[in-house]
Amino acid sequence: MTTDMSFMGLVLQASAIVQFVMLLLLAASVASWAIIFRKRTMLKQAIASSDEFESGFWSGGDLIGIYREITGAGDSAANMAGIFEAGFREFKRLTTQPGIEADRVLDGAQRAMRVAQMRETDRLEESLATLATIGSTSPYVGLFGTVWGIMNSFRGLGNVQSATLAMVAPGIAEALIATAMGLFAAIPAVIAYNRYADQVSRLEVRYDTFAQEFSTILQRYAHTKQGSGAKD
Repeated sequence: MTTDMSFMGLVLQASAIVQFVMLLLLAASVASWAIIFRKRTMLKQAIASSDEFESGFWSGGDLIGIYREITGAGDSAANMAGIFEAGFREFKRLTTQPGIEADRVLDGAQRAMRVAQMRETDRLEESLATLATIGSTSPYVGLFGTVWGIMNSFRGLGNVQSATLAMVAPGIAEALIATAMGLFAAIPAVIAYNRYADQVSRLEVRYDTFAQEFSTILQRYAHTKQGSGAKD
């Protein structure tokens, strides 16, 4: 009896456990690529949005004008613009309260920016853990399928008196497909995770740097406003 040694033939002839492993790895690969394309778009937009906002912010625009432009857009601001909006909104709210000290105003604005920054970072890091999990576990899942397939092949040899390579080749080949599928799922996930984790870390540094610099601007503004209020 001739054994179908094509890829699909080996998959269809594999044992139920090996087929389950292959199906699991295929699902992991599809999920991984879906995350990769989605995160690529998200991070690309985050970087472009931050570049655009920084360019406008440091060009010397009025803070109130920038705030009105962001809030007038309708949608909730994200990325660096969202951090600015949260900090300046809290700053405006606190400065309208009579008798509040400048340091308390600044602390409130900084807390608001930290919360916005943490939310944005959490949004950017979403699904990165899934990529890391797929990248680290897929080779072992594929190896399990390989070991199981080879074990079945050698178990079948115990029922015959003379073994030939043709008898064990299909079983070993179908088992090795599981290893190949494990690597196929793991390698893109690992590469994407390392790349995206680096981009997220760089964005976090940019957000933190902007928050610190913006806090300095607000500090000067708060003390100047308090000083002018005291003179009045």
